[in-house]
Amino acid sequence: MPEDESDAPDASETATSDASETETSNELPEETVEQAERLTRLAREAVDDAEAAAYREERADLLADHGFTARVREDDAGETLVLHPDEWTEDGVIRTDRIEDTSRAVEVSLSGPGDPDEWDAVDERNREVVARVRETHGEVHGDNAEAFADFMSNHYARPVESATDDEIAEFLSEYFPRNAWPSEKQRATVEDSLELVFEVADE
Repeated sequence: MPEDESDAPDASETATSDASETETSNELPEETVEQAERLTRLAREAVDDAEAAAYREERADLLADHGFTARVREDDAGETLVLHPDEWTEDGVIRTDRIEDTSRAVEVSLSGPGDPDEWDAVDERNREVVARVRETHGEVHGDNAEAFADFMSNHYARPVESATDDEIAEFLSEYFPRNAWPSEKQRATVEDSLELVFEVADE
C-alpha cells in the first residue's frame, strides 16, 4: 500500500540529497535501518490499509527510539526510503532551516536492484534461509527456495524477503521454468515454497 501523507510529507529533496544510500548514520544502527526497510516493504506489499498502517506504526515506534522518523520520496529514479532526525520536521513537514548536517539522514532505495558491493552478504543470508527451509520442510521446498535465492541474489542482489509482487511474478513465469529445471513436484509446490521462504526469513 502507498505511504499516507502523514508518513510522506511534502518537502524539499535537498534535505537528504547528500545522504549516503548505503551507509548508515552514526546515530542510527545498521540493524535499525534494515528493519525499517523491511517494515516499509511489508507495508508496500500489504493487502489492506489496516495491515499497511500497522507496519508503518511499528516502523515509527522503532525509529522514535532513536529520535528519527521516515518518509518515502518518489522521483524519476523510483522510490527512496528516507530516515532522518525527527527534529527536522514540524507538523509533519521538513523544515530545511533546521537541517545543519544532511549526512545524519539515511537513504535506502526501494526500487530496482540492491547494492552489488553487498552481494556476498546478501547471498550468504539467502543461503541461510534456503538451508532452514530445506531442513524444516524437505528437499522439494528446499530446491525451490534455492532457485528463488539464486534469482534474488544474482538478478537483484537483494534478500529473498524483499521481493516485490512483480519480481515474484517474474520468477514464477520466467526464471523458474527456464532456469531451475524443476521436477513435477517442484512445479506443483513452488508457490507454497515461496510462502515458506517468507515465513522462515521473517523468523
